[in-house]
Amino acid sequence: MKTIKQLTVASLVGLSAVANAQAQDKSNAAADYQLSVLNKLGSPAAVVNMPVSQLLNAPGNEALRAFFFTPVQNKTLLKGKRIAVLAADGFEEIELLGPVWYFRELGAQVDIVAPKFVPAPERYGLMFPEMAKTHIMAIQYLQPVGWIKFDRTADQIKVADYDAVFIPGGAWNPDNLRQDKDVLKFIRDFNASGKLIAAICHAPVVLASADILKGRKLTGYWNIQVDLKNAGGTVLEQPVVTDGNLITSRHPIDVADFSRAVEKWLVK
Repeated sequence: MKTIKQLTVASLVGLSAVANAQAQDKSNAAADYQLSVLNKLGSPAAVVNMPVSQLLNAPGNEALRAFFFTPVQNKTLLKGKRIAVLAADGFEEIELLGPVWYFRELGAQVDIVAPKFVPAPERYGLMFPEMAKTHIMAIQYLQPVGWIKFDRTADQIKVADYDAVFIPGGAWNPDNLRQDKDVLKFIRDFNASGKLIAAICHAPVVLASADILKGRKLTGYWNIQVDLKNAGGTVLEQPVVTDGNLITSRHPIDVADFSRAVEKWLVK
């Protein structure tokens, strides 16, 4: 009896092992299938960083290179001026850091202001690094390249805090800004005050969403010019356009002209 009982237990153990192995095989097969689907839904990761030096050294950009590499002579020209930079994830790196560097070199106080961080709904399946609560992501022509810390959020600022506001471009940044109610209210109020609003590249579409372009002359990146016309603006094909308290430019290569126009307006 003992031998038979031992054989029966052994058989049961063997059957259990077989069942477990089969279940594991099914689990592995399911995991392999899911992985194969995920591989078809995603694209290979590749980061290609474009050094700023490559932009400055490109043929035709000699004036842009000279703008950054010629030392600023009057370090107090904009002393006492306060400038807000409205930016969100996806801003064009040189269009934010370039003017910020220049205005600070001239003695201005410059604050980087971002929309208040609001995580996307869980069902969207998005993940953000912890630093996204205090930093915004830079891009170079749609290529994510780094993060910078912002100073304040759009719900914390008032018109009286600043003498000017400028908005960098980047294809994603304006889309993130133009749906933020605090950003749009600030722009409308700032425009009503007559203080300077400057926007470069894709950024003028934020002004279109704020509904302040009717009857204004301006410019912008080529593929948004139709949006600016539809918003009631008159679009000019120029590196920089100044119309009253509004300054606009088209492209990263216009950063020098854009920055000098802002400087001139604030000095005047």
